[in-house]
Amino acid sequence: MKHQLTKPMQWLVAAGAVTALSVWATTRYTPLEASSHREAPLIADDPLADNTDVYAFVDPNDASRVVLIANYIPFQLPQGGPNYYTFGENVRYEIHVKNNANTTGDDIIYRFTFTRTNQDGTTFFNVRLGAQNLKTVYTCEKIVGGVSTTIVANGEVPAYNIGPRSISSGVGLSQASYAAYRQGKVANATGGGSEQVFCGSSDDPFFVDLGAIFDLAGLRVNRGSRDGLAKYNVHSIALSIPISTLQKDHKDVSARANILDPDYVIGVWASASRPTLRTLNGTAGNGTTTASGTYVQVSRLGMPLMNEAINPIGSKDAWNRATPYTEAAITDNYLSNPELGLYTADNTPVAPAAPKSAGQTFYGENVPALMALRMQTKSLYGRLPAPYDGGFDFRNQAPGLYPLKGTTLVANTALADNNYGSYLLVANSPRSVDLKPIFHTGVPNLPPYQLAVGKAGGNPLAAGKPFVNNFLPLMGTANGGPGGDMLRLNMAVPATPRNSPDFSNQGLIAAAVLGLTDPRFNTTQTLQNIPNMDGFPNGRRLEDEVVKIELQAVGGAVLAAIGLWYDDFGPTATNPVTPSLKGVLNFTAGVEKNDTTFLASFPYVQTPWQGTRIRR
Repeated sequence: MKHQLTKPMQWLVAAGAVTALSVWATTRYTPLEASSHREAPLIADDPLADNTDVYAFVDPNDASRVVLIANYIPFQLPQGGPNYYTFGENVRYEIHVKNNANTTGDDIIYRFTFTRTNQDGTTFFNVRLGAQNLKTVYTCEKIVGGVSTTIVANGEVPAYNIGPRSISSGVGLSQASYAAYRQGKVANATGGGSEQVFCGSSDDPFFVDLGAIFDLAGLRVNRGSRDGLAKYNVHSIALSIPISTLQKDHKDVSARANILDPDYVIGVWASASRPTLRTLNGTAGNGTTTASGTYVQVSRLGMPLMNEAINPIGSKDAWNRATPYTEAAITDNYLSNPELGLYTADNTPVAPAAPKSAGQTFYGENVPALMALRMQTKSLYGRLPAPYDGGFDFRNQAPGLYPLKGTTLVANTALADNNYGSYLLVANSPRSVDLKPIFHTGVPNLPPYQLAVGKAGGNPLAAGKPFVNNFLPLMGTANGGPGGDMLRLNMAVPATPRNSPDFSNQGLIAAAVLGLTDPRFNTTQTLQNIPNMDGFPNGRRLEDEVVKIELQAVGGAVLAAIGLWYDDFGPTATNPVTPSLKGVLNFTAGVEKNDTTFLASFPYVQTPWQGTRIRR
């Protein structure tokens, strides 16, 4: 990254700069990590239907196309023979696209079903003499307005990357290289579509110290942190789709009004469904299994780690059965008072922090790895006129910004009642202003969600430099609000070239730093294409490092992004670059990049690890 966040922040010399940076955190603020491997009790017992990650990004090689990827089947050992991993039969794998806030339900669905065949029942080997056992083919249907069209029939899933004898030798498949063989399985849509489709095994592109995270957040920074997904494979469904196919009016990207055009925002989520009945046949039925009945959704995923680190254990299985349009109302509560907030607040905060409300208990002192992440308890203390001069407390169940509801201070902002204030400002729900919209609606191009460049008097609620717009509310949701969990992407934002010196896996955080500190961008409020504006959480690129920023968001970085400074920016402070802010921005989760590279062209996910070796 051109500007390292871990450097001393001499460049943040004004409140406006920090505000802008914080807003980047706003956009970068998604859930805790970015994956949902074995995230719920029931789906952990059904790995073939377990959706691990969803990605959506503008194709860096073709500005007119978008790439959607859904990964399934976590923790695949490359050497897991003789029956290697593959997509399951009797499972509907689906990628869902929402492109119009004025319609109910999905606007486009891509549905995949798979069939497996044993080509040589006389051998226990998976591949032998040109034949393949568990050879898998698929059908891809495109469903628009309830009408289904088959766009790929009899598409092939490449054999698992077993080893050189199975893949390259004459006693196997006689392929010159696994990479070329796998690439040859990319299918072009028929029936009038222009999609490209790939279904097959890949390196798991997600990276995180899973063992430490789930050991009560015991991150091992500088103590031997380990990527818990290194050298594991997953199965990927990847689509390359023209933007004109996904845009609600079928406009090409060249017709956009600007790079934040709201008409180009899409929501993406993925799912897996199984038939309601499963019969285990006895020996008379050759030990087979028969599935029947209607299909029921058993797994879903949009924003990373929503079900893994936001929903409590008692709600996980029900969440997997629901859709973004039937989101339970209590899910908003989990986002507005997240459990993780209990571990980024101290039970006995240092004065002049606000006292706890009756019955509140926090555990920040017991999680030393998160010590740098401390949310605001008295933000803007002494900075605003009475009755708001006491500051704002964002610990769970605290008022947050709710006291501003309906006042002239939030007029003409996203927090006004005639905009989205009724959803964003809720009593005793402090994180409804940051975490909830990140997951459930996307971020609108309205104050306070703009860069601080040019904000009058450093007022975080004033208009600033437009920076992100992936706002896509949903109508007719069961929770009574406009929100539901999806990965939202504005397709009008150009892709940052992966070989650009400005490219960074810090996504919108990196874009914020450039927007606030680089003279190419920080001298005007005019909308500009800042590198990495196409990064997470405006969609999600394979490279994006989401763990650190999501943890920073839980610790209040998003709130600081809209100018709600940390507590040590007290009434007499002159520089908002306080020790608290520096600590948050310098925070690291230990593992910050994938264990291997990504491909330079579609399907972009790297070839899977080979079963006979674990090095490329």
